[in-house]
Amino acid sequence: MVTFEVLVVCMLVVQFAVMVGTAAGYLARRDGASYPAAVLLACSVFGATLALTAAVTAAVTGVVTVVSG
Repeated sequence: MVTFEVLVVCMLVVQFAVMVGTAAGYLARRDGASYPAAVLLACSVFGATLALTAAVTAAVTGVVTVVSG
């Protein structure tokens, strides 16, 4: 059961990272950035969001595993 929950959380993390990256690229383009600059910013934000949420997910999973015994 815990494996399924971790899988669902990982899928949500990836979806959230894609949405944040897309929004950053869109806002950069609206601000007047060129297409390559907007794509580069979107990719950077996607990677940073994915890394941050994956680290938080790993930490929470570890804490839940220790607490639940």
